[in-house]
Amino acid sequence: MIYILPAFCAVLVYVFLEKEAEKQYVPAVILKGLASLCFVSIGQLCNPGNQVSNLIVMGLIIGFIADILLNLRMVYKEKGQTIFLIGILVFLTGHIMYLAAVLPLCSSKLTCIIIGIVLTTLLMIWIFKRVTAKPAFKIFGVVYIGAIMLLICVAIANVIAAPSPFNMMFAAGAVFFLVSDIVLILNTFGSEFKQSLRNTNISLYYIGQLLIALSLQLLK
Repeated sequence: MIYILPAFCAVLVYVFLEKEAEKQYVPAVILKGLASLCFVSIGQLCNPGNQVSNLIVMGLIIGFIADILLNLRMVYKEKGQTIFLIGILVFLTGHIMYLAAVLPLCSSKLTCIIIGIVLTTLLMIWIFKRVTAKPAFKIFGVVYIGAIMLLICVAIANVIAAPSPFNMMFAAGAVFFLVSDIVLILNTFGSEFKQSLRNTNISLYYIGQLLIALSLQLLK
């Protein structure tokens, strides 16, 4: 099942993107939820039951909830912005779960925090030059991207200090997650929405989540 579920997830993601492009938003929400349920199931199947893995599985479950919320904004367009912000806040909670899982494994926490702040600042300056968003979205964006950047810094530091298969796969998943969110921000708040960027955003996101879920089978 661990190897069947990623393929099943890929099929569901493909059909979801087709339905969303056709503006069939209710079926799209259902399909996206089912696709996200795949990485949650993988996490549960691979979970060895320790504190680190339990926190990561919790992050996967929160991500599943956030996925549904983000697409509900297209179903309830009159409350779209509010639902979008709530979805981002839920995603942020999931990232905090991931960070809580791997931060205790890090031997250079202060260095990671400093590097994370510097990289977040540089990245957000670059992003804000390319998008137009309300102040609330900008504040959420800084906090959200900052959390992911810190997660990546910690994950990469863990790889450098202890290059285990788990640390490497988890770090790769976190990087895919960040790139996915950058594409999402540029496509959502940029000058023009492009379906190709939407496809890229969603594909990178699911690759990231699947890698994080599959990394649990390598955790000892």
